[in-house]
Amino acid sequence: MDQPSDIAVALSGGVDSSFAAAVLKEAGWEVYGVHFLLPSPSSVVNDRIAGVTRITEHLGIPLEIIDIRDDFENLVINPFVTAYLKGLTPNPCVSCNPLIKFEQMHRYVLENEIHCLATGHYVRLGKEEEGMRLLRGRDSTKDQSYFLHRLGQTYLSRAVFPLGEMTKDEVRIRARDMGLPCHSSPESQEICFISGMDYRRFMEQRHGVMVRKNGAIVNSEGEVLGEHQGIHGYTIGQRHGLGIASPRPYYVKEIRPEVNQVVVGRKEDLFSVTVDAGDFSWIGKTPPKGVFKAQAQIRYRHKAASGLLEVLSPDEIRFVFEKPQWGLTPGQALACYDGDRLLGGGWIAK
Repeated sequence: MDQPSDIAVALSGGVDSSFAAAVLKEAGWEVYGVHFLLPSPSSVVNDRIAGVTRITEHLGIPLEIIDIRDDFENLVINPFVTAYLKGLTPNPCVSCNPLIKFEQMHRYVLENEIHCLATGHYVRLGKEEEGMRLLRGRDSTKDQSYFLHRLGQTYLSRAVFPLGEMTKDEVRIRARDMGLPCHSSPESQEICFISGMDYRRFMEQRHGVMVRKNGAIVNSEGEVLGEHQGIHGYTIGQRHGLGIASPRPYYVKEIRPEVNQVVVGRKEDLFSVTVDAGDFSWIGKTPPKGVFKAQAQIRYRHKAASGLLEVLSPDEIRFVFEKPQWGLTPGQALACYDGDRLLGGGWIAK
């Protein structure tokens, strides 16, 4: 951690961000808490504000509450809904970090002449001549670098990640010892703006039953095996809810919005060696065109697999895995690594 100075910490009300603020204050930083109001039912918003207020009062730090609901709606929720209607499987957390969380935090520290910003992400930073390197967190079960692959040097140059060298168990124990009000809060596993609702129901609340446009479920040969009730309800690798009687299970292999079809196959049909990713964002300097060894991660809980990364253009890459990977999903993020170092990432193309 750098020499203590003033720092703004993004506070969600959970144990990770709260402990990040606590440990920074303990280390001598002048800490400012920042909480963003997100589109959620009023009861959820009020609970979050009350939780964050308890934490900042416990720590004795100021709290700024910023309403970003309009920006969040336009930059995260609307693209999320649109992606599903196009047969893609979006990852709103990846989009939120550069477009909302770090952008808003960066704006806040500049306007208030605060030197640094911090979050409770489990990642590490390193310095090099060309800028900052983003590294996996020490806790391999909590590493969140995958979600931050679209952060540029503007944000990373001011960022501090206090939890990068710690494990989740250590954070919970130390938060309990500090008496943080949220030390036993359960881990959040849901998309923040859905608040426990199934995403299909969320989509239907947004667009009505018009999204339930029935169509055919077919195999790769075009044989009709069943009927779906809207492509928004399906994602690559899905097994349940297909309604197909078969001695061997079928899995969603492809979604074809242009003809309103869901294509299914057997489990072995979903393995792929090659994946293309567009709108690729590099953490450091964009490498020249060429091919080099790296590792790629196709989803958050996927173990990064080795292969060859080919730079096709500044924002487009192709990755060829040494071993076939299962369930490559258009719309999801592909993050590329050199060991623990995050190189960057893009969106998996069809």
